[in-house]
Amino acid sequence: MKLFMAALTAAALLSPHATDPGHQPLPGKDGWANGTTGGSAAATGHVTTVTTRDQLAAAVSGDTPKIVYVQGVIDANTDSSGRPLSCQDYATGGYTLAGYLKAYDPATWGRGKVPSGPLESARAASESRQAARVQIRVGANTTIVGVGTTARLLGANLVVKSDNVIIRNLTLANAFDCFPQWDPTDGSTGNWNSLFDNVSLQGATHVWVDHNTFTDAPYPDSQEPTYFGRPFQQHDGQLDLTDATDLVTVEQNVFTQHDKTMLVGNSDSKTSDAGHLRITVHHNVFDGVQERAPRVRFGEVHVYDNLYRSGAGFDYSLGVGKQSQIYAQNNNFQFSGVTAADALHNWGGTGIHATGSVVNGKDVDVVAAFNAANPATPLATTVNWTPTLYIGLQPASALPAQLPGSAGAGHLG
Repeated sequence: MKLFMAALTAAALLSPHATDPGHQPLPGKDGWANGTTGGSAAATGHVTTVTTRDQLAAAVSGDTPKIVYVQGVIDANTDSSGRPLSCQDYATGGYTLAGYLKAYDPATWGRGKVPSGPLESARAASESRQAARVQIRVGANTTIVGVGTTARLLGANLVVKSDNVIIRNLTLANAFDCFPQWDPTDGSTGNWNSLFDNVSLQGATHVWVDHNTFTDAPYPDSQEPTYFGRPFQQHDGQLDLTDATDLVTVEQNVFTQHDKTMLVGNSDSKTSDAGHLRITVHHNVFDGVQERAPRVRFGEVHVYDNLYRSGAGFDYSLGVGKQSQIYAQNNNFQFSGVTAADALHNWGGTGIHATGSVVNGKDVDVVAAFNAANPATPLATTVNWTPTLYIGLQPASALPAQLPGSAGAGHLG
């Protein structure tokens, strides 16, 4: 009976006459991605349901308008026969973690240069082998939507370098890198850096990311060991927007159990990003993430009506980076063990517009709180643009009762 009902549900979604998430374009004026249609105009022959990694990769390729329904759990770390692939299956060139740790121990390698030599080459080659399976390129004019409440992409990194893409109603979980690179020159103490995001927008345009759940569960970095005094971090971003990505709306998602959540612009030196990275982030839940919700360089980013809940290891929510123009309105911050000043971090920016904020049930000027706590790096309270592409604002006080039951996968109306 359960199999019959699942088939019936999928068949109903595939009907070209049904009003379903796959055939819905982004509503008008809903953020910077205004006009995004994805694959909503797909002909019948370009509407498919996928249940395996290879089916998904084939279905989302190319630029013909297409709707791809994801049914059940798809594990990207599998071979073409569906056999699970472990880190050992990807390892090549003599790579072992024990060997890598011995070769690049700061006690012998030092801290003044990045790893090089045979074991670093083997690490990179092993990572490339994993990338060939887990990174799935999404073509233009594509809608990807999960069926029902159980659609899940496990270990996958959706890479969008195209135009006109919609991603909805998916749980995107545990996009882990088996082979993080040690960089002793990253910061004052060095860091482990991984490669894969859950979703990577790289030079993408007109993208709508709606009603998804992003999580590292069941293997958050907090459970990983520490090597060379730094966490062995196997996850990168959950949703990163880089390389002049533009005209994106991120709404009604849940971001949870993660460190580096959402990066807008990947380098201070990439001044060509100026004039791009126009992003809307609204009605999302950032629950227990540590930072980058989002961190912004260069872009005009409208951040409104989001719910933030601090958790273990919390650092900050909104990162004000180089030439960033964040226009924040009516966001609700539920903080434990940190203060209102921690809602912001200055990463070389000059100002942020932030009004209507609520912190632990009270109206708070978060810019004033940040400036009082950080007199050496104050932020101005104005930016040089005003959003017009939004439908309406809700008071921040209403968000804790509304968003947990409406945002994320499985909550499409």
